[in-house]
Amino acid sequence: MNFRTELKIIPFEQPIAHSDALLSLGSCFAEGVAQRLAERKFRIVINPTGTLFNPLSILQTLQRALRNEPYHREELSQHLNDEAYFLYELPTRFTSNDPDEVLRRANEAQQQLCEGFRQANHLLITFGTAWTYRRISTGKLVANCHKQPAQLFQRERLTTEQIVAPWRDFVEQYPDKQFIFTVSPIRHLGDGLPGNAVSKATLRLACEELTERCANGCYFPAFEALTDDLRDYRFYADDLCHPSPMAIDYISERFLQAAVTAEGRAAAQEALRLVHFARHEPFQPDSEAYRAAAKRIIAQMEASNCDFSDEIARIESRL
Repeated sequence: MNFRTELKIIPFEQPIAHSDALLSLGSCFAEGVAQRLAERKFRIVINPTGTLFNPLSILQTLQRALRNEPYHREELSQHLNDEAYFLYELPTRFTSNDPDEVLRRANEAQQQLCEGFRQANHLLITFGTAWTYRRISTGKLVANCHKQPAQLFQRERLTTEQIVAPWRDFVEQYPDKQFIFTVSPIRHLGDGLPGNAVSKATLRLACEELTERCANGCYFPAFEALTDDLRDYRFYADDLCHPSPMAIDYISERFLQAAVTAEGRAAAQEALRLVHFARHEPFQPDSEAYRAAAKRIIAQMEASNCDFSDEIARIESRL
């Protein structure tokens, strides 16, 4: 007897090797899965310019980084209540009372994004919402409203073609890279359940058209994995919007099965074993048995092609 409809995912035609370089951009859901890949020592750069939700802001931020176009003082805005500086093109993590600090951090992040893209063989792009906000004074879309007064913005929902056209043009410029599109299962209840449903449907259709039109584009069903496969509130966090850690673990495992080579999965599992040893607090760190095991693990880490410098330092601090 079956109590759920398990999602069947067709393995990728261009699977990821453990040694490949990846770049993950978009919704905070992308960070959850990407962090689990990083934990397994995949070479992955995760949202250097912060969490971005709508498809056009993700693309515009990436294109600006590739043009090597830095952010300037005149682009800064200030909060009305505390006068902190921010950029409408970037999320709140770049906010500061020091305008030069905002620009320094933003431009450093932009350089990291550019370098991450240049090196990446595979890009994981997660669309979060089709709802956008446009500044009335400039007519430009913003990536984040920074809790500014609602009367400063015009709320819009992107159409499928508004998403597909610019992304298709961009993807086709880089036929040597694989673009893996996903739709975040995180629910945006600020739009109401009907508004969220329309938004996710728009994003899902955009992904479908992109993968049909772009030979180097593919889709991973993260949205379906939570909403149709798991399909239960016990797989959501307390806010009933974000997936729980267990759900992200499950979706990450499904991603590994579908998108990574068998050799890559084996290497990832071995890397995770070594990471877990480093994290584990031994009962008897002064024992000869632990010291011998620690030295053996360090030797395995040093022989690996992965960066275990943090883990080695942690183990050595106990010896």
